[in-house]
Amino acid sequence: MEENKIQLSRLIAKSFYEVHKDIWNEKSTHYWLKGGRGSTKSSFVSLEIVLGIMKDNEANGVVLRKIGVHIKDSVFEQIWWAISVLGVEQQWEGKLSSPLEITYKKTGQKILFRGADNPRKIKSIKCRKGYVKYIWYEETDEFSGMAEIRNINQSLMRGGKKFVVFYTYNPPKSKMNWVNKEVERKREDKYIHHSTYEGVPQQWLGEQFFIEARHIKQVQPEIYRHEYLGEVVDTEGTVFQNIVLREITQEEIATFDNVARGLDWGYAIDPLHYTVNHYDKTRRKLYIYFEIQKRGLSNRKAYEMIKQENKQNGVIVADSAEPKSIAEMQSYGLRMIGAKKGPDSVNYGIKWLQSLEEIVIDEIRCPNTAREFLEYELERDVNFDWLSRFPDKNNHSIDAVRYAREYDMKNVTVI
Repeated sequence: MEENKIQLSRLIAKSFYEVHKDIWNEKSTHYWLKGGRGSTKSSFVSLEIVLGIMKDNEANGVVLRKIGVHIKDSVFEQIWWAISVLGVEQQWEGKLSSPLEITYKKTGQKILFRGADNPRKIKSIKCRKGYVKYIWYEETDEFSGMAEIRNINQSLMRGGKKFVVFYTYNPPKSKMNWVNKEVERKREDKYIHHSTYEGVPQQWLGEQFFIEARHIKQVQPEIYRHEYLGEVVDTEGTVFQNIVLREITQEEIATFDNVARGLDWGYAIDPLHYTVNHYDKTRRKLYIYFEIQKRGLSNRKAYEMIKQENKQNGVIVADSAEPKSIAEMQSYGLRMIGAKKGPDSVNYGIKWLQSLEEIVIDEIRCPNTAREFLEYELERDVNFDWLSRFPDKNNHSIDAVRYAREYDMKNVTVI
């Protein structure tokens, strides 16, 4: 184990040395590790959990994400990375079938992986040997609030003498967000740590990471402060900080070569929304220049209006929740397909839109789109505090744009 401790000093950034000492001296219980992109906080936590379990033969771990489907390609792989770089792969074995778990073969201790979208699986956790000493909430800001986390902790923090709970996240922009407010609350057993990529050796992240960071710092300093430095930039609950309202000229439109169309169906009180936009992949800019938004519109009437714009009959990606409407539009001759969606597609799509350098909206051509994008805010709780959730209201244009750009998001990592 001494050899592993020496090895650990070569695997964690210097900014985490004091956190490591605090953990191994058992001084604190709750470790709130916040910071910017590339700060290696998740790598640090995975190493601490693996070594901690190997040190204490009564310790087990539970690693949580808000959405279970994200576990295998994120925290599960992260724990295996830690096992690999520590050179102890032969001492551990993993189970890839659900529920995911990794076992320390010498003692049978386990690291279990769960999604908070299935709370029954969390409450039913039992350890054959020892107790759950390590708990890790990855992307803590995705959880609905401290009440949800307290409920999980109450289920897991039983039967042991010492617990270590990690909370890792990139701080949301607004200081009113629940996770930013929670970190400010005083508690004797709470350790708060902030890290950035600046404290990480360049060879760990690669030269290109630093090139991208310098570029964003130059062209979008506020986004740089938030994403790379992990600062709370106090933009309240406004979701989109990259909106540019201006005229998109006919000359510009004539040059657009990556045009996409999306449709959000209307219901009894909600309007149908049809969008046409262009995406500049090189500059990561989205241009929205045509909309139809109208309540009480029949599918036949919507088709007639769409046909006037879509003279070349380009593909339209529509909300797949209305297969009969899609079939009806197809019978009129429109090339319409249903959006694939999938687990957490709303959050993923909105975060992708947030990550763009600019969303340029012609507010004369698209007044409803401009209004919805500008006014779209995070949800609030009963105390009117911001939650890290996107509301499903007044977002018809946003949904239509997400559907239109679904295929552009496929190979893009959103942080």
